[in-house]
Amino acid sequence: MKSFRTEIEDPIVEQDIIELERKIALFKHGKIDEERFRSLRLARGVYGQRQPGVQMVRIKVPFGKLNARKLRRICAVADEYSTGRLHITTRQDIQIHYVALDRTPQLWAELEKDQVTLREACGNTVRNVTASATSGIDPAEPFDPRPYADALFRYFLRNPICQEMGRKFKIAFSNTSADTGLAFMHDLGFIAKTEVINGLPTHGFQVWVGGGLGSQSLHAFQQSDFLPADQLIPFTEAVLRVFERYGERNRRMKARLKFLIKDWGFEPFMEKVEEERQVLPEHFPIVYQETLVRLPSYSNGHPPTETDAYKLWKNTNVLPQKNGLFAIGLKVRLGDIYTKEALQIADWAEQFSGDELTLTIDQNLLIRHIPEDLLPVWYEKLHSIGLADIGFNTFNDITACPGTDT
Repeated sequence: MKSFRTEIEDPIVEQDIIELERKIALFKHGKIDEERFRSLRLARGVYGQRQPGVQMVRIKVPFGKLNARKLRRICAVADEYSTGRLHITTRQDIQIHYVALDRTPQLWAELEKDQVTLREACGNTVRNVTASATSGIDPAEPFDPRPYADALFRYFLRNPICQEMGRKFKIAFSNTSADTGLAFMHDLGFIAKTEVINGLPTHGFQVWVGGGLGSQSLHAFQQSDFLPADQLIPFTEAVLRVFERYGERNRRMKARLKFLIKDWGFEPFMEKVEEERQVLPEHFPIVYQETLVRLPSYSNGHPPTETDAYKLWKNTNVLPQKNGLFAIGLKVRLGDIYTKEALQIADWAEQFSGDELTLTIDQNLLIRHIPEDLLPVWYEKLHSIGLADIGFNTFNDITACPGTDT
């Protein structure tokens, strides 16, 4: 049987995994210290647990977008290497727990068979780029921001400027002015807008800088009312360069971008950013392609279920899409779902929808591109596995981190 070294086609990914395996061996033999090893494993999505000998592994899912194939791959890994429980995070990642450190390279290699990564899911890096859960389907959005979020994610993945920053860096995209992606509380937040430039409608973003939560929360500063989309990556790189160069590195609790801005003031900080922009390309064109929707071949010949329970579920958990189809919100209690249920959802997503799922920042799951006549089918299917609870994204839909247990 081939080793994972020869099963991965991407040589960069292959080298990443081999390096992780090598550093684990060096650490276990006392050749590298705990602090150096910690930095390396965190940048590869491997996070320590308080229980000895096991790790939490954070699987990076850019803007929460999945299909059935990727979800099945994640489930297979969770069953083989973990406990079969998936935890959806507020950054649209998936976490699995109780993974043996020695097995993390092979786990990563298995995920990469379907282009699922662990790289920079943790550590002092650019964390998972998030986006409004309804991006691409919201009738109120000027455009789907996810192609731009994807371009930004790919550009900064493994980028040398953000591998050893003083602290983590979080970026979010919102698809409307309602800011459901919470741009205002991120290091960088981008809210989709269009403006007419030279007679042409142009994609761009309202830009927010320096937000954050924690014990000293700070609302982000509005930097621009409209940044053309082709300036998105140069602007982001300039901010990262300033943060990497001048950010705090000794006091961890004061090392986020918001503290640098608080110390300097917003205007002096942006002056430094503009200096950096002068040495970078002014434009970085991003090819924008709308996601193609695959309609399910299955058609429901049965009349709709008209029970009171179905009507209530439809009222709280079903969202109309701008293309005339519908999305269903699954209320995932505390963000935890087991692979048995997740595999059922993957099968149904292929059969009864357009095979596109979104992990939400509220630790829920959104299933997209469902014809109206298949909504009763989905209700019956979800009810059969206990996932038809009403109240998707409402005040009684609680978010929670499993950190206190692990």
